[in-house]
Amino acid sequence: MLIDRYGRIATDLRVSLTDRCNLRCTYCMPEEGLAWLPKPELLTDDEVVRLVRIGVERLGIREVRFTGGEPLLRRGLVDIVSGCAQLSPRPELSLTTNAVGLARMAGTLADAGLDRVNGSLDTLKAERFESLTHRRRLQDVLDGLAAADAAGLSPVKVNAVLMRDVNDDEAPELLGWALENGYELRFIEQMPLDAQHGWQRDEMVTAGDILASLQRLYELTPEHPEERGSAPAEKWLVNGGPDRVGIIASVTRPFCGTCDRTRLTADGQVRTCLFAREESDLRGAMRDGASDEEIAQRWRVAMAGKAAGHGIDDPGFLQPGRPMSAIGG
Repeated sequence: MLIDRYGRIATDLRVSLTDRCNLRCTYCMPEEGLAWLPKPELLTDDEVVRLVRIGVERLGIREVRFTGGEPLLRRGLVDIVSGCAQLSPRPELSLTTNAVGLARMAGTLADAGLDRVNGSLDTLKAERFESLTHRRRLQDVLDGLAAADAAGLSPVKVNAVLMRDVNDDEAPELLGWALENGYELRFIEQMPLDAQHGWQRDEMVTAGDILASLQRLYELTPEHPEERGSAPAEKWLVNGGPDRVGIIASVTRPFCGTCDRTRLTADGQVRTCLFAREESDLRGAMRDGASDEEIAQRWRVAMAGKAAGHGIDDPGFLQPGRPMSAIGG
């Protein structure tokens, strides 16, 4: 198992397949983009599948989520999904995507073995979408989410980040749209993971702000008032259920004490937390001929040193050197 010194066991693996993205969301990267990882540094398709296999067979991984950057830009995505779907025990396979290219790939990914999709959408207004992402792709996102639902990649979850005086007035509208389409909406507090390092806590839209906005139009009751376990989202039943809305309050209501995640970057580095400032290299060991068990042991050692929490509230907190696009969501 991947167990740390606080007794937490990691069973959920987030695998970044690329640091590239075809949007330029203002809270993630600058309009001109970033310096991408050189291709030789990226894990090959076979290397990705091998590391996932080691996680599943030797370390107790039960869920695998492919992330980016934008994972749909990874040419070998379908083969990677297919390879991981053939593992035993078979892990649950999901994908976090901006959904721009999902309309043409949803069916193929479902046939390859993908189980579920998390899409990202911060606004329903075309002009605002262009302002936020520097791209005119709103309709492509809407079409992609619909295609995922039609392909059976459900429940389709939609992640939305609200920013003060930018799109924080859209919370009720986004929820109404999600309910109408049968999607599960999850609001995410903006985190200090932007490449520009412009995040300010006193400017962020908090979980409390989001709830107050939603409750003007909807009756919300906690789905699990006592304990949500390791799930990152606190969930509320909407108007008595069965529809739900979630809020991932990583900053104001952290869930570090029950975290069950481990992360693998596109260049083969293990990260114990989104906000970790240290990484452990599996790619180098693998390319130097390390056995599966040697790689598994390196992974165990890395996870044993996981910090108690992300430390955002610590006076000495520093953002990680890599932005979200290079870590994987």
